[in-house]
Amino acid sequence: MIRSLHRLPGLVAAALIVVLALSGAALSVLPAVEVVATPAQQEADLSVAELAAKVAAAYPSVEQIKRAPSGRITAWYREGDSAGAAIIDPATGRGVGAAEKSAFERWLTNLHRSLFLDDAGRFVAAAGAAAMLALTVSGLLLVARRTGGWRRFFSPLRGPFWGRLHVEIARISAAGLLLSSVTALWMTASTFELLPEGPGAPPMPTSVSGRTAYPAAQMAVLRQTPASSLRELTFPYPGDPKDVLTLKTGAGQGYIDQGTGVLLAWADLGVWDWITETIYMLHTGRGAAALGIVLGFMALGVPVMAGTGVFLWTIGRRGRPRIKANAAPGQADTVLLVGSEGGSTWGFAATLHAALTAAGQKVHVTPMSAFSPSCYSRAARVVVLAATYGDGAAPGSARGFLDRLASLPASPSFPLAIVGFGDRQFRDFCGYAHNVVRAAEAKGWVQLLPLDVVDRQSPQDFARWGHAFGRVLGIELVLNHQPKPPRSRALTLVSRRDYGAEVQAPTAILRFALPRATLWQRLTGRGMPPFAAGDLLGILPQGSTLPRFYSLASGSRDGFTEICVRKHPGGLCSGQLMDLQPGQTVAAFIRRNREFQPRRGRTPVVLIGAGTGIAPLAGFARANIKARAMHLYFGARHPESDLLYGEELARWQAEGRLASVTTAFSRTAARAYVQDALRRDGTRLARLIAEGAQVMVCGGREMATGVACALADILAPAGLTPALLKAEGRYVEDVY
Repeated sequence: MIRSLHRLPGLVAAALIVVLALSGAALSVLPAVEVVATPAQQEADLSVAELAAKVAAAYPSVEQIKRAPSGRITAWYREGDSAGAAIIDPATGRGVGAAEKSAFERWLTNLHRSLFLDDAGRFVAAAGAAAMLALTVSGLLLVARRTGGWRRFFSPLRGPFWGRLHVEIARISAAGLLLSSVTALWMTASTFELLPEGPGAPPMPTSVSGRTAYPAAQMAVLRQTPASSLRELTFPYPGDPKDVLTLKTGAGQGYIDQGTGVLLAWADLGVWDWITETIYMLHTGRGAAALGIVLGFMALGVPVMAGTGVFLWTIGRRGRPRIKANAAPGQADTVLLVGSEGGSTWGFAATLHAALTAAGQKVHVTPMSAFSPSCYSRAARVVVLAATYGDGAAPGSARGFLDRLASLPASPSFPLAIVGFGDRQFRDFCGYAHNVVRAAEAKGWVQLLPLDVVDRQSPQDFARWGHAFGRVLGIELVLNHQPKPPRSRALTLVSRRDYGAEVQAPTAILRFALPRATLWQRLTGRGMPPFAAGDLLGILPQGSTLPRFYSLASGSRDGFTEICVRKHPGGLCSGQLMDLQPGQTVAAFIRRNREFQPRRGRTPVVLIGAGTGIAPLAGFARANIKARAMHLYFGARHPESDLLYGEELARWQAEGRLASVTTAFSRTAARAYVQDALRRDGTRLARLIAEGAQVMVCGGREMATGVACALADILAPAGLTPALLKAEGRYVEDVY
């Protein structure tokens, strides 16, 4: 519900909101410019009487004097049959410049207020302000949901760059946009007299002296009124003895007899008048130039948020299949909640939706992040299809699900079924699905059947679960899922370096040219997206729709994609890659691996890997142009056969990109593994980690287990463990 409330105004009114924000940002500069250009009031005790006398001496036919919140004083006067206006220097009472607004300022003001459409345009602008208010409030709620609550509202973000940029700007701009949209709506309501009015001016006096020409400089009321509090002083019409002077100040307004100087009537400024003036000041910055600049700066975030928001919406739409006849949440018998990182789980959800719909069910499919039990008024059951990201983390479309489940006052009334999707080669197979099961049990949520899992997108595993689910529902449920391969690009191999033949472990460093993409392809996400070392290159081998992933040893700025591949006996993808020759192509795509990246800052990084696990670690060193302290521990079989990146490691160390390089070889006389090298260097490692170093491990599962055991022994005297470092985000693994 909240996500829809945020998405719809943004998509429908994006252009209007951007126009209002940019024009408002431009107008926000004008009060500050006015303050700088306004002659300063030199006399601190200058009274309105003295100011009026000076202006009258310079302009005998003066009709009105106004003082703006910026301190600018303007006088309107007549010269014969023509009228004039001038900006006044309070020290002399003489004009120092024309008072008329520039054509550009008038144009910009009309654009911002009414889009040049008078009253109709004011209503359109108000609709834009309402849309901005809805976007701001819903955006605040979504940010709080993403960060885990209001107390963690400003906690560091993870995820793709464009999503983080969208939220970061929202966190900076939200207060200003909230203030601007609310005040804009108030001012529109006031313009169309939809709000109650304050007491306003006092009644006009019914009796005056009938005399004229009493000097303003001698009027007691004007002598007692500081010029700094003046809003407006209007002189009587020449030759009309029944007319009066009208005085408006920050405290109220009243009428003065022009023949005696006596105050005839006065009304203090009411609370409602004060509120209206404050609202005007907060929206325009008139009287608070610094605030105006701040609000204008915040408004500049609107076009960036609009662009990133539309981009994220487009990417999200493309990352999931179009589901026909998706029932409304309040009408559905079955609700399917999808937790997916790369999009493949959405395909399984679409297959299940089609089968249940064909069986007569009304089915609603939505991301796990949109979980809202109160909206499922007719639901008989909920099915969670949950993939796992990294080391048991929530996938992209499931963020916040566990927090919302835990915050429910009671368990949902409808039962639950959970299907986990993952890859058994990873240590925490379907870890997130298991987390969902534990959270549901803790909440007392009744489950229709035990957790079942789908290994490596297996249609057979999914069909088996479908039969079990159908038996619970009392229907024959046949799930014939046909996985669709991800959208890929053809990568051309430009070079290869072969290793390991002497030790019966054929390995190669493969470098592919980075395909060029048009600007449109980049904007629509159809080109190769930006990537960094540590991200994953998905390869689609011929004869399979299931991609294989390889850690990247390069980033976009390097101008190429590079991976390390070892040939596995009977391996379909590794066999095809090892047979690849320069000039030949493979189908590939980028998958972000946001958890396996060096943390920001200058703290040291300990890189540990073996075999082809050197790939992302080499990429981190290659990108380390600022010479951050990176210490590499690398295990291989033999220095003369499979010391991957041997020449580069020496050069990077000489250039300062690697602070140290420690190797261990298992097929030499001094047989050793990388964990043995860690133990030998335990004192230095303990010191580095105690100083805040991050540990990054990449390689096979057995190697990672050995590394964890070695570090546990090394860190024990300091009271640290790998598990504790993981909880702090200082120990990360990319294990296969």
